[in-house]
Amino acid sequence: MLLEMTIRNLAVIEEVHLHCKQGFHVLTGETGAGKSIIIDALSLIAGGRSSSDLVRYGNDKATIEALFQLDGKHPVREVLRRMGIEAAPEEHLIIRREITAQGKSTSRINGQLVNLSMLKEVGEYLVNIHGQHEHQSLFKVEEHIRWLDAFGESQIRPKKQAYQLIYDEYMQIRKELKDLQETSQQSLQMMDLYRFQMEEISSAKLKPGEDEALLEERKKLSNAEKLYQNAADAYELLYGGKGVGLDAISRAVQKLQDIAALDNTLQPLVEQAQGAFYQLEDAAYQVRDYRDNIEFNPSRLDYIERRLDTLSSLRRKYGDTVTDILAYLQKITQELDKIENKDEKLQQLQKQEKEARERLQVTAAELTNARGLVALQLADEIVNELRDLQMERTQFKVQIAPLQERFTRDGADQVEFLISANPGEPLRSLSKIASGGEISRVMLALKSIFARVDQIPVLVFDEVDTGVSGRAAQAIAEKLSVLSRECQVFSITHLPQVACMADAHYYINKMTDGDRTFTRIDDLPLQGRIGELARMLGGVEVTGKTMEHAKEMLNLADEKKRQLA
Repeated sequence: MLLEMTIRNLAVIEEVHLHCKQGFHVLTGETGAGKSIIIDALSLIAGGRSSSDLVRYGNDKATIEALFQLDGKHPVREVLRRMGIEAAPEEHLIIRREITAQGKSTSRINGQLVNLSMLKEVGEYLVNIHGQHEHQSLFKVEEHIRWLDAFGESQIRPKKQAYQLIYDEYMQIRKELKDLQETSQQSLQMMDLYRFQMEEISSAKLKPGEDEALLEERKKLSNAEKLYQNAADAYELLYGGKGVGLDAISRAVQKLQDIAALDNTLQPLVEQAQGAFYQLEDAAYQVRDYRDNIEFNPSRLDYIERRLDTLSSLRRKYGDTVTDILAYLQKITQELDKIENKDEKLQQLQKQEKEARERLQVTAAELTNARGLVALQLADEIVNELRDLQMERTQFKVQIAPLQERFTRDGADQVEFLISANPGEPLRSLSKIASGGEISRVMLALKSIFARVDQIPVLVFDEVDTGVSGRAAQAIAEKLSVLSRECQVFSITHLPQVACMADAHYYINKMTDGDRTFTRIDDLPLQGRIGELARMLGGVEVTGKTMEHAKEMLNLADEKKRQLA
């Protein structure tokens, strides 16, 4: 559950600190007072999109911080563990979101920086916000399959995963088949070119890295005379004769040895000089061997020049290096093989397509059957929930129709919610016959059902009671109260029937101080609740009778909650 939330410099809110309770919370206030800002704050905590427009004018940033208390086995803890965020079972979860006046957003979970996608993934396990836009999802037939699959996830998901594996394989085969059919004519025209290119490259008998090795060898052969002369000169200087080079160094070492015999402090220097002598002697021998092995081979140089010309010609056509040319050879060899065996490949793909389609039809039928069983269960539960919401004689059906030999990644089914709100009327599309009040109650019924399975601790309704009044409004209030036993419920409402059933009542009030506007949020005590209910009942003028009526509503609501418990 949400324990606390602090909001600073968000829209017209300067600073608000909410202490939340378990159960049903309502937010009331005059139109335009800023009730939706609280919903916006929760949305931001759950990873909703931010904007610099949300930052209070004149401030550098807006800050929202929320403290959640979660069961040690709540599934979000596994998500946090996968993200590398420490959250011991006994610890609370702290989420902080900052939006700067420049529109930059930063988020932290338990003090650790996270990106927006990580925050959104965590938020999906913590807060579910139902706004007016979600009403519209019930009007979109393509969304109905999502609702059904979510409800029956444990039964449908294994069948759907099996189906999707075969579907992906089937679509890949169809793509390969289409590509082969579309390119076959063009490829036939390319056969002669591919054969010529293969012959040209193959006849060159290329070796990987050959070009680099030839360039290095050419450099040596073309400079053989210079290399020989320099090596000979170096050897002569090192091993030239009496009084120079190594002979001079040897004599110097002998002199140092004579000194060391009289003064042993010079012994390390003697050893250093001896080491240098032996190193230079070894270097002289290596220079001599190098000189003697220098090759003067004009015919080899001529071969290398011709070979490099061949490689240069191939590089201009097929790639920057010999490795690239060989890769191109492999590619066109495969293309030519595909063309030459086109008919065989076509037959093979057509066979694979037929086999995959047959398997797809089987798994699609299994998925349809699973959905059919879940659809009956969902319809029964919705009817039961609607009965509690003053729609006792409503019929509801989850219709599953085939997609006429067409497969999608979701299966071969078209799912649509049908409803008959009045006796004697046939079942029709929900989007065509349901009124605003009926849609609100159908959505609340769905939310009530899903609250029992998705384990989301905080459920938020933004005016779910729109379009209802009287007994229907009372039924919605009772349903929200019952729902709050499964999770923490927040609701913005204008109806006193809903507000009186709350366990906590927040009053949102807009006020001005000089030339600045502020929004306050008050957790109303009993007398404050009576006054706010009287305002909601009587409008501008609150009389003694409306106060008495408000007090009576609260007393009746308390009694009703005890009955529902």
